[in-house]
Parts: sequence; structure tokens; C-alpha cells
Amino acid sequence: MKSISIKNISFSNSSPISIIAGLNVLEDEDMALNVAEKLKNITKKLDIPFVFKASFDKANRSSVNSYRGPGLEVGIKIFQSLKDKLNIPIITDVHEIYQVDKIAEVADIIQIPAFLCRQTDLIKAVCETGLPINLKKAQFLSPKQMINIIDKCESFGNKNIMLCERGSSFGYDNLVVDFLGMSELRNLDKPLILDVTHSLQIPGGLGDSTGGRSHQATDLALAGTALKLAGLFIEVHPDPDKALCDGPSTTKLNEFEGILKKVKALDNLVKSFDN
Repeated sequence: MKSISIKNISFSNSSPISIIAGLNVLEDEDMALNVAEKLKNITKKLDIPFVFKASFDKANRSSVNSYRGPGLEVGIKIFQSLKDKLNIPIITDVHEIYQVDKIAEVADIIQIPAFLCRQTDLIKAVCETGLPINLKKAQFLSPKQMINIIDKCESFGNKNIMLCERGSSFGYDNLVVDFLGMSELRNLDKPLILDVTHSLQIPGGLGDSTGGRSHQATDLALAGTALKLAGLFIEVHPDPDKALCDGPSTTKLNEFEGILKKVKALDNLVKSFDN
């Protein structure tokens, strides 16, 4: 089974589960530092490998009036500050080709958003950085269609690919997580990540913004863990009701440790079984 190493972290479906966690979008440096430090302490306490995630720009917001983030230049400065002060690996997403080389200077993993996972030129630019890629499966693609995207990445010289499930479109304004489909994704011989937070979305459910089901985060995290995953992706916020993006899907920071304790116990159990 393929393994991807980032510093001292091994992302593999057969290794102990890793956690990608952080803010949906950067709001300010003080909050980012506060949240990242608490996440680092929690994951260190539980002995769970941790990568910090946040977006510097949310280019696919529901409304033109929605907060998008501080932008590329400010985002890079905040990421560098987090690395300097906390010595943590960073993952963030890119939406346009001009962002790629600049982000590659500070990120340890680059994420390709689900809606952009078939954009050949963007994939090429990200692959050419040589960095590991977290490739989100679009809500409209089947697991088998991801083979074509993997082939694109590998044709551009980058085999360090993780696949990320974030739910599939189910009618209007709804997502479902297909666990049989996730099993097919896992069989593509790439580390598999479940994006718990975005799978809980109700897209456009609030009219001018996205609704969500954050109260079901534990259920979804445990269901995914049972499949023997490489990692979970969970976004947190000190006060989701005041979050500037995706608050209804976001986990309260003070509930994060409780979820991880259950995840770790289940991961240890399922990975003790023979395949």
C-alpha cells in the first residue's frame, strides 16, 4: 500500500490514523496561532500525527458578499508565522495557477479543491512543485473516475497523491457519503482521507450560504475510521456560530479532543485485524 511521508508523518491506510485539522479559512493571525497551538497540544497528547489546515482564499463561496479570506500574500505570512512559532506542517488549497509556486514555498501539502480536480493545467502546476497532493474527489464523480485524475498527476511526474472523500451530490442541497464508494477509492492504492467537515455540508442550504450538520461529526468520523483510513480532515473553530465560513459544518474546538479519543480507539482496533 502506498505511503506518503511529510516530515515525520506517514500517511498510509495501514498506518495509525493522521489528522488534518484547522480553520476553514484564515480570519486573523492571532486566531490561527491560538487554534493551531491547541490542536498541536491535543494531537501530541493523544499521539496522533497532525497537519494544520486553513485556506487563504475561499474562491467558491455561495454569495458575492461572503468572506473569502485574507488573500495570498497575507495568508503566506500567517502560514510562515505558524511554522516558525509552532514547527507544524501546513496544508492549504489553491484555486489558480499563479498561486501555486508561492504557496509551495510555505506549504508541506497542496490541496486541489473538489470542484477543480479535473482542471488539467492547475493539476500540472501543482504536480510540478514536487509536493504531496491532497486530491479531493468532486461531488459529481464516481470513485472509478478518479483513476483518470490520478493518471493525470502521474503523467506530470508526481505520484505523491492522497485521495480525499468529501461527500457526493444527492439531489439538490444535500451530500451523502458512500462508504462502498470509499472502499473503492481505498483500493486505488493511495492514502485515503475523509473530509468530515465538508461531507456534513448542506450546500446552499441557508440560501446565501451553506448549511451543515456539525452535530453529526462524531458519527461520520467513526464511520470513516472503521474503513481503515490514512487520515481524517476536520475543521474547527472556537465559536462556529461566529465563524466567517462554513460554521454550520464546523466542529467546536472544545469538542475536538473528545472526537479524537474515540477515533484513535477505533482506529487501533480495526487496524489490529488482518485485511
